Amino acid sequence: MPELPEVDLVCRQLDESVAGRRIVSARLLRERLSPATPPEAFAEMLAEAGINSVGRRGKFILFDLANGRTLVTHLRMSGRFMLLGPDREDPKFTHAVFHLDGDERLVFQDQRHFGMMKIVATEEIPFTEDLKKLAPEPFSEEFSAEYLVMTLRRSNRPVKLFLLDQTKVCGVGNIYASEALFRSGIHPETPASKISRPRVIRLRQAVIDVLTESMEISRSVPLDPENIGGSFYGDDADGEWNVYGREGMACPKCGGTIIRLSQGGRSTFYCKRCQRK
Repeated sequence: MPELPEVDLVCRQLDESVAGRRIVSARLLRERLSPATPPEAFAEMLAEAGINSVGRRGKFILFDLANGRTLVTHLRMSGRFMLLGPDREDPKFTHAVFHLDGDERLVFQDQRHFGMMKIVATEEIPFTEDLKKLAPEPFSEEFSAEYLVMTLRRSNRPVKLFLLDQTKVCGVGNIYASEALFRSGIHPETPASKISRPRVIRLRQAVIDVLTESMEISRSVPLDPENIGGSFYGDDADGEWNVYGREGMACPKCGGTIIRLSQGGRSTFYCKRCQRK
C-alpha cells in the first residue's frame, strides 16, 4: 500500500497535470468505489467542475474543486491514475473516468478493487469520517515529541503496530515503520508504553527523516501521464533500505543478520543486534 511519500508524489504529479483544468463529465463504473454516491449523482456533482488543486491529508488524495466540493480518494493497494488521450482505450480494471477539457481523460484504475472515492463539501473536509480521526501530519508542529510521548504511553501494542495506526502516526506504513525503528534502535515488538522518552524523541526524528529523504528522492521521478506517481521503488528493495526486504542479509550498521517477523499480517524487518528488546 502506498505510504506518505508515494502519495505525495502522486498528488504533486496530479496537480501538475490537471490543476486549472475542468472536468467536462465523469463516469463511475464500479459503484463500490464510491458507495455513498450513486453513479448518476457522481456524474452530476462533478460535471463542469474546475480543478483548483490536488493535495493530500495523510494518504488521502484531495481534489479541491471550484464548485465547493472535494473529491477524496484513497489508492489502497493498487489504485492509480492515468491521463489518457482520445486515441487510448480505457484499460482493464477502470473504475472511474473523468473527461477533461482538452480532449483528455483522467482514468482511475484499480486491479485489486480496494480503492475509495468520496465527494464531500470542501468546508466539511475536517469533519469527514475518514479524515477527522487522522493523527497530526508528521511535518507539522502538532507532531511534537510531547505528543508522541503521551500517545505512546497510552498504548500497550507493539510499537511497530502502533506506528501503522493512522490515528496515532499519520502517513507511515510498513516500510517506513521498519526503517524508523531501525534508525532509532527500537525492537519492533517493544510495547509502545515501555519506550523511554529519549528513545521516543529519537523515534520521532527517525520518522521525520525517513519520510523526508524519500520525498526528496521522489522529486526526481519523471512524470509518466499513463502511470501518475509511477512505481516509486518497485518490488526490489535491495539497495534502497537499511532493513526492509533484506531478510538474512548483513546489517549495514553492525554486520548482524536482518530478521523478518510477522506482525499484524505484515512483514517486519529488523537487526537483532541493533534493535534488542
